[in-house]
Amino acid sequence: MRYGRERKQETRRRIIEAAGRRFKADGIDGSGIAALMADAGLTNGAFYAHFDSKDDLVATAVADQLREQCEALGAAAPGHAGVEQILRTYLSVQHRDSPEHGCPSAALLDEIARCADATKRAYTDGVLTVIDDVAARVAPQDPRSARVQAFSIYALMVGTLQLSRALADRHLADVVLEQGIQSALTLLGTEGRRQDAG
Repeated sequence: MRYGRERKQETRRRIIEAAGRRFKADGIDGSGIAALMADAGLTNGAFYAHFDSKDDLVATAVADQLREQCEALGAAAPGHAGVEQILRTYLSVQHRDSPEHGCPSAALLDEIARCADATKRAYTDGVLTVIDDVAARVAPQDPRSARVQAFSIYALMVGTLQLSRALADRHLADVVLEQGIQSALTLLGTEGRRQDAG
């Protein structure tokens, strides 16, 4: 019996991970249950043993993707140096060109806005964790004071990445990424210090 429970949890995890990648690559509406289950190496019939509905899977996958994003942020250096590291990784060509392995906000925000309340709640809880991590780096002594600033930086990052992905002109798309980094550093208040140090 114990083996069965562990196997079921492992299968559920495989579905959630496959769904997270597929949603970010093809969108929530563009990802049917058949494709999601095929990505996980399972049949359609196995879906309802793990989730009540596609909406249930969407909310779970969104929460999982944001948890993974927050864990990845945890590897960055502390303080403003860590925020700059996060910015440069987030607004990189590699991140832009690999949406299936990247930020769920940049890939799915417009669809999440139209999702059921459970998905919006999962997104809100997850994104607040990401924001609070950034705020703790911006103002380690009083992170709550930097929450609005962290939201502004995050919004700029997400919008910049979305715009860069949508542009057909590759050079212009790259310029948009670099300008997004510089604008976010200005919001962070480190740009002047970096130039003075140079």
